[in-house]
Amino acid sequence: MNGTRREPIGGPRRSLRTALTLGAFLLTGAVAVAAALWSLWARWPATPAVAAPEAPHLPVVVAGETFTVAPAAIRIAMQRHSGPQERLDLVYLWPGLTPPRPTEPGAPPPPTADRVYVTIAPAAGALDPAERLRTIWLRYTRAELDPAPEGLALVEFRDGTPYQGEDAAWEENAPEKFLARCERPAPGRPPATCLSERLIGGAVVTMRFPRDWLADWRTVAEGFERLLVALRPKAG
Repeated sequence: MNGTRREPIGGPRRSLRTALTLGAFLLTGAVAVAAALWSLWARWPATPAVAAPEAPHLPVVVAGETFTVAPAAIRIAMQRHSGPQERLDLVYLWPGLTPPRPTEPGAPPPPTADRVYVTIAPAAGALDPAERLRTIWLRYTRAELDPAPEGLALVEFRDGTPYQGEDAAWEENAPEKFLARCERPAPGRPPATCLSERLIGGAVVTMRFPRDWLADWRTVAEGFERLLVALRPKAG
């Protein structure tokens, strides 16, 4: 009536109660979220501890198959732990098949002419190598054999095929004992290499080595067998 502004009855108190109620609700929600996050963090699998290169051999599982590996032979540091892994990348000195010494930070890359690079990965339904030779590779090769060391078949893949620029090499009477697919040497390119595979259950072990070693292919075949035994000491 007299122009004086009146506050609604209970206005300030009601606003205070509303603010307190809202604050309590938000605090309760925050506590609940924090508790949920803590629970998830506590159950989250811990990152496997990475072993030092000089540590004892590790049991590593790839595609359900257990391999025993020296940490110093594992090329990628994050793979140096026991338990299941998607794949393993290894390197060994030839012909002793011992792990190389760790490279110092900033040091130049080591020579590769005396090293064997090995990969263990899921086979993903791959054919046995000897079966692949009979059912696939021979369809793409030339009829003529190149000059090769005694006891070794060496055949060129035809141009225009998936293996153009490569050759197939195998023990003439027993490709299951030694079989490799090799790059063909070419001027201006890095030294040619070969790949030799072996199926181990659900995993495939691939060995990469210089093509020049085909001159002593029997030693290469024996070395691959020794490597497989070292990787699977309890097999059989």
